[in-house]
Amino acid sequence: MRLKNKKPLSLAKDLNLSQTTVYKWVSGERVPRYDSIKLLAEYFQCDVSELTENPHDNETKTTGKMIPVLGVVAGGFPIYAEENIIDYEEISLKLASSGEYFALVVKGDSMSPRMQEGDIVIVKKQDTIECGQIGIVLVNGDEATVKRVIFRPDGIELHGFNPSFTPLKYTTQEIMSLPVKIIGRVVECRSKF
Repeated sequence: MRLKNKKPLSLAKDLNLSQTTVYKWVSGERVPRYDSIKLLAEYFQCDVSELTENPHDNETKTTGKMIPVLGVVAGGFPIYAEENIIDYEEISLKLASSGEYFALVVKGDSMSPRMQEGDIVIVKKQDTIECGQIGIVLVNGDEATVKRVIFRPDGIELHGFNPSFTPLKYTTQEIMSLPVKIIGRVVECRSKF
């Protein structure tokens, strides 16, 4: 895939395969059946043995694990969160061993200059974070935003890095009634050019 500059999403579309199946092949969770290997060999215009044999016994096949990019997250005001796999990103095996991860695309500029629209954030799935950490917060059950989370005795504040944006504030009652829920902690931001 690297030699042909193909991403898992485009491979799945080109071969009419499910994104989940291709993701499991790429992440090493599942090995393709022989008929799928033949299909892949035809697609990549190579011999089946090139896909089934490792010519470099001393090299590892992968340096990381592929995680899904699940859609767009607002770097501005909360936007509707849609959990559709739009791409995949690779994270290190060391990082992958520390929990469950997913990625999101940043939209908006409230997190500028540290996060720009189009950047990819790598997120560790968790429902709590420490005060001051950058989190993915779900508001009303379907509006997602990326912000620095500040806990207050009377509620929560969501701060962007861009000073032209007013922090989003929610009372303890709003946290319960809307609800406002942390779904992950941002551990990395990747810029795309």
